[in-house]
Amino acid sequence: MPKMIGKIACSLGKHVSTVACGTTHVRRFLHGAYVRIQPSVQEALMEGRPVVALESTIITHGMAYPQNLSMAREVEEIVTKNGAVPATVGILRGQIHVGLTDEELEFLASSKNVTKVSRRDLPFVLSQGLSGGTTVSGTMIAAHKAGIPVFVTGGIGGVHRGGENSLDVSADLTELGRTPVAVVSAGVKSILDIGRTLEYLETQGVCVAAFGESREFPAFFSCQSGFQAPYHVRDEEEAAQLIASALGLGMSSGVLIAVPCPKERAASGQVIEEAIQQALSEARSKGITGKELTPFMLQRLNELTVGKSLDSNLALIQNNARVGSGIAVALSKLKKARRKGNLPRREDKTPPQPVVIGGINVDFIAKAQNPVILGGGQTNAGRVRRTFGGVGRNLADCLSRLGQTPLFLSAVGKDEHSESVLSYCRHMDMTAILQLEGRNTATYCAMITSAGELSVGLGDMDIHHQITEQYVSQFKENLCQAPLVCIDGNVPLSTIQYVCQLAREHQIAELPSRLEDVVQTAVALACPLLSHLQCVVVTLGALGILLCGKSLGGSILLCPGAPEQAAAASLCATHYPAVHISREEIVNVSGAGDSLMAGILAGILAKHDTDTCVRMGLLAASLSLRSYEPISPEISTSSVSQEQVKSRSWPEAKKSHGPQPVSRCSLQAHNTVGQPHQSFQDRHQIPHFLALNSSASGGSRQD
Repeated sequence: MPKMIGKIACSLGKHVSTVACGTTHVRRFLHGAYVRIQPSVQEALMEGRPVVALESTIITHGMAYPQNLSMAREVEEIVTKNGAVPATVGILRGQIHVGLTDEELEFLASSKNVTKVSRRDLPFVLSQGLSGGTTVSGTMIAAHKAGIPVFVTGGIGGVHRGGENSLDVSADLTELGRTPVAVVSAGVKSILDIGRTLEYLETQGVCVAAFGESREFPAFFSCQSGFQAPYHVRDEEEAAQLIASALGLGMSSGVLIAVPCPKERAASGQVIEEAIQQALSEARSKGITGKELTPFMLQRLNELTVGKSLDSNLALIQNNARVGSGIAVALSKLKKARRKGNLPRREDKTPPQPVVIGGINVDFIAKAQNPVILGGGQTNAGRVRRTFGGVGRNLADCLSRLGQTPLFLSAVGKDEHSESVLSYCRHMDMTAILQLEGRNTATYCAMITSAGELSVGLGDMDIHHQITEQYVSQFKENLCQAPLVCIDGNVPLSTIQYVCQLAREHQIAELPSRLEDVVQTAVALACPLLSHLQCVVVTLGALGILLCGKSLGGSILLCPGAPEQAAAASLCATHYPAVHISREEIVNVSGAGDSLMAGILAGILAKHDTDTCVRMGLLAASLSLRSYEPISPEISTSSVSQEQVKSRSWPEAKKSHGPQPVSRCSLQAHNTVGQPHQSFQDRHQIPHFLALNSSASGGSRQD
């Protein structure tokens, strides 16, 4: 059994009290208006289950009703039976749908005069509220935005015959060169110039691999085209490895997996070629070009081959669905294995990372210039800055600056804010961040007085609810091996309970079963919690902090000791004065408490004594109070360190002891924690550490 969770840190930070007091949620109206992800698809993506994107042009323009509808239903059923979730992409009344209901499938299949939608057509179709079937190009765009890496189609477009003169080149090829999605198809439609298409794909930097034992590039209806693919993959696992490598490199281009049509249902190459030549001649005589050419050619081929081309078409689509869903399943397993560290690898002596679970916010901080903020709709002079916050992000940021880079688990939208956040946080381990299409990255707007106190705050933080148990459970191995796990109290209660249950299952000290009580009454509890907690930190604003816990040898234990140590320990409360900061120096209070917590945790991870750990936290908090950023860029392993603590002159930390045993604790933290509150009735205990904020506002000085 690997090393299990040794410590869990629950940081019940500033936004907990804000939400409890009824934070106003602000939504951006336009973001996400153009994309709707079906709930079953969204759930699968959030849980890391395999999803396969499917196009809809084959429904709207490839076959007649009702055959097109039965084909679409059958392909979705094949994907489901092979362990993946189907996500047919279509456009309904000006909105991109990723995943269609059966009623929506029937609407597209039976509608007349719907649009064939490629990249070029998307803006117009959406702006006019039209409906349509998405081509390979259009579907790739939607799949990428939704976070779906595998897309199954019949065959891609390419360079049309005579394209060297007409310049008729499908947008599918350029899309493959700039959108990182793996396309599983039966090669290129045989009505096209396959040789020039392969050359064009090479120019676009697209990795092309034939599927199976041969490098023969398939020609849609037939297994052989006379051209060789640059590479080949033997099975679904090899294909998944190839796709994972492409995605891991961060390349902007896609991958084409060319799957031959089943031999028993493939059409004769000679028969198909003769039919193609006749159909092309008819198209030229009728002046049919552009995006109308392919549907015309497929229809005429079906007629000229007496249905043989259509039979091959159905067979290859069904086969592609089987192969593609198998690739998606293999890719999903591969990703999970890599996250959990289960892949064969060279011996890695790097110590396990701490894990931080919590929210990311984009903070807009407005600080008033004058001491009095005028109401009544008047404009107040001040300065407005955009910064990046969130309790979890702040802790992960500060720990990273202190040389203890944690794995950070959080969620953001796919919007303008998320790009800025990921760029700013590039010094952190953001590899596990969940990016969700159609969701808003959390934003927080705070009005701060000239003295640095919070006046009012508004937050749009619904995305924090997406930090679910299912998402976090993908990193179970990381959690079990981590030397420390820190949970932001803003994540869903079920997520907190999952991590607590994980600790309980591996015989770590148990946790309260009613964690919502911890969140709701944390401010009013200090000493009574010591029946269940290792220690409690009560923040006192400018006065510093009060550390309550079990003392052994004159020092409060921050980490659980051996049973004999616990039996010999006595209750103690120690007051640590804060680093003095004048009101004029205070710039921003929103990240001070998180910096305090991170500084203490960094000290614990470095195995420093209690006094050093606490004072590292106070140093980090003092730097953030002086910074416009919630986490001061000045925080580093040199500015917050054991050496810095020793180089300073610190006020004496005052201690007081309580005579009662832990189970009957009555030691009070003077007047800083309110009236005594009844302790929990269950016998569970939180292992290691809980930080309490005695301020009821969204932030406090030196909290």
